Amino acid sequence: MVQAIKWVDEVVPAAPYVTTLETLDKYNCDFCVHGNDITLTVDGRDTYEEVKQAGRYRECKRTQGVSTTDLVGRMLLVTKAHHSSQEMSSEYREYADSFGKCPGGRNPWTGVSQFLQTSQKIIQFASGKEPQPGETVIYVAGAFDLFHIGHVDFLEKTHRLAERPYIIAGLHFDQEVNHYKGKNYPIMNLHERTLSVLACRYVSEVVIGAPYAVTAELLSHFKVDLVCHGKTEIIPDRDGSDPYQEPKRRGIFRQIDSGSNLTTDLIVQRIITNRLEYEARNQKKEAKELAFLEAARQQAAQPLGERDGDF
Repeated sequence: MVQAIKWVDEVVPAAPYVTTLETLDKYNCDFCVHGNDITLTVDGRDTYEEVKQAGRYRECKRTQGVSTTDLVGRMLLVTKAHHSSQEMSSEYREYADSFGKCPGGRNPWTGVSQFLQTSQKIIQFASGKEPQPGETVIYVAGAFDLFHIGHVDFLEKTHRLAERPYIIAGLHFDQEVNHYKGKNYPIMNLHERTLSVLACRYVSEVVIGAPYAVTAELLSHFKVDLVCHGKTEIIPDRDGSDPYQEPKRRGIFRQIDSGSNLTTDLIVQRIITNRLEYEARNQKKEAKELAFLEAARQQAAQPLGERDGDF
């Protein structure tokens, strides 16, 4: 998954949890970057302490509202509030409060927050490049919910179909996905799914709120050469018609076998199965982070001569 992100050049498997200068030097890295949340060892030490002291650490502010905790809550509580600006239910609010707090108070990283989409965020993710002469324009469509390795494998296989591919991903509206998937799908709303797909190196452009049926107008507008779909079931349109009947009629439809059996449904099942373990892990992690924050606050409040290491 990480290798498929378009800003990643190399992946080091099984990297040590505590980043050392030795690791940076081994892979010719000038510095190490992390978000402005805390990661700690089992004994409560900052995992980036060594690289910070050497001046080889950089920090990026985390995107407000992007929360694994929130996504897990949507899966467990079967809520649909994330599909629109609906007020969250009392049950979900109770979940959010329980995960966003522990006996010491609220954690700014582990807790639930709201993601707010802006045009600037989309610009940062988008390539901004239009199809060039000689490129093969390939259209794929779907929910792309909880963007995972099954999606990546499909897009990679699709990418290999042409020497110079330009892949356009059509993302269906939340209401459309909910119509054919049911329950509380999609887990991620349209704005969140847009950035997830745009981050993939195999995708050149995203149609935000694409029509469910791949129409002649859509194919002509984007000058589509090929339309691809995975091995998942194709649900008929509301009128019972095949949403891919037009590209099939033109002979430009291809079905792609990603070779992966991972689906969004399977991820949700895993989360539900491991709910208790997840809750315990989350609360333990949060308590550790809050203890670290309190220790740092007390350290900062001490007179200069009383701090550790001052003589």
